[in-house]
Amino acid sequence: MSNIGAGFRLIRAGWIMTREGVVAALPGEELYGLPRFGWRVAKLFTRRSARKLQRSERLADAVAKLGPSYVKLGQFLATRPDVVGNDIAVDLALLQDRMSTFPKKEAVALIEGSLGRPVDDLYHSLGEPIAAASIAQVHEAEVEKDGVISKVAVKVIRPGVRRAFALDLESYFLAARLQEKHIPSSRRLRPVEVTETLAQTTKIEMDLRLEAAALSEIGENTRDDPGFRVPYVDWERTGRDVLTMEWIDGIKMNNVEALREAGHDLQTIAANLVQSFLRHTLRDGFFHADMHPGNLFVDSSGMIVAVDLGISGRLGKKERRFLAEILYGFITRDYLRVAEVHFEAGYVPRTQNVASFAQAIRAIGEPIHGQPAETISMARLLTLLFEVTELFDMAARPELVLLQKTMVVVEGVARTLDPTFNMWKTAEPVVGDWIRGNLGPRGILDDAREAAGALISIARQAPELALRTERLTREIDAMAENGLRFDPETAKAIGKAEARYTRSGRIALWIIAATLLWIAWRLI
Repeated sequence: MSNIGAGFRLIRAGWIMTREGVVAALPGEELYGLPRFGWRVAKLFTRRSARKLQRSERLADAVAKLGPSYVKLGQFLATRPDVVGNDIAVDLALLQDRMSTFPKKEAVALIEGSLGRPVDDLYHSLGEPIAAASIAQVHEAEVEKDGVISKVAVKVIRPGVRRAFALDLESYFLAARLQEKHIPSSRRLRPVEVTETLAQTTKIEMDLRLEAAALSEIGENTRDDPGFRVPYVDWERTGRDVLTMEWIDGIKMNNVEALREAGHDLQTIAANLVQSFLRHTLRDGFFHADMHPGNLFVDSSGMIVAVDLGISGRLGKKERRFLAEILYGFITRDYLRVAEVHFEAGYVPRTQNVASFAQAIRAIGEPIHGQPAETISMARLLTLLFEVTELFDMAARPELVLLQKTMVVVEGVARTLDPTFNMWKTAEPVVGDWIRGNLGPRGILDDAREAAGALISIARQAPELALRTERLTREIDAMAENGLRFDPETAKAIGKAEARYTRSGRIALWIIAATLLWIAWRLI
């Protein structure tokens, strides 16, 4: 029956987006057939007042009516321009995750339930909420340790948020499955896999212990880095539903005038921000993926302090090497090498032609070399590159798209601080050092050391691998002789599951159709 409930919630969401003019604001001129007809009908049903608004304003109004999980969906899709398109991704990025606060009494109950101790034992004082978002809200508090009282920020999960997200995720999965089934061209974008990524992201974000762990990891990685840090975590007062961390006194990076009046060097801050992000990406393979200016503070010493690490990204060594070689290839105008890197990484199918791919990449790189360095955007370069790779059937890489989105934000913040910001000159020390250390002689030695370790590990497992191979061979021989057989209970369970899935799917489709007819009749 979950499909039926998901279908109703999907219809409600579609109706709200139609009435708020979101559907009508989509580029329907590019559609044809039934989708174009649906787009025309949606324009008729748009509220008169919504027709005067920009698309980003329509999205904001629709999301406000749909609830917190749709705010997260919008922000998540803003990181996937490969799925929704660059223009819509820009509009989604403008969505503000601001919600009304919930009562302090409920927050106290959640804190005590999560930590198993009375609030009065945990905190010297706990204030009223000062800010709230879709998943949690923040309180100002004080803790006492060894007779010293210090200020902390306490983040508390929103009551009932997990249940609400679980229900809406059922709707998202239903929409993704229908899209994959009925729109073959969308299968390259893997809508079900995208939805699974969203589900995993929100699951992680709703366990505040994991955000605390991310803060701790980045804190260790950046302990000796110049100009950047994150708040320390108070682990004694942190649990699944509550995160206690250092209170940050500073100026938000979106308040440029206040930064200037405080005497901070804006050019140095811009350079520190970009170099820190690149260090985290290339050196550590772990980066803050929500570095909009509202999450970035500058303290009195000029140090950048990043907060709200609910969204983070990881890159393996393969992805980091891929990124560094691409940037280096564009700098040296070695477009064939940039193309080869895509094939070596397995991102572009071998059925494609390397020389043709290199030609397409040249079309991106050559115009850049005729421009002043301060006007060239590294983020824009990656955006154009991902657009070209679509022509060559490169499957979407969520971790690289998240990196590209974050780089767009970081570079945008840097240029707000310093309009003449030179991205390439600033990035060169970090990217160049990583390339020399990982693609030069030292990198070759490190790779050889890792390969030797892998061979030793395989040698240690050789007896066990031999036993497994022998057992597998016997099972294959038995299967070839007797055929593949299911246990009666297994076969019965498979039959029941298939029948239930087919029946509930049909019921959901009939109910959706009946509801749409009823809505149309009411409007007529």
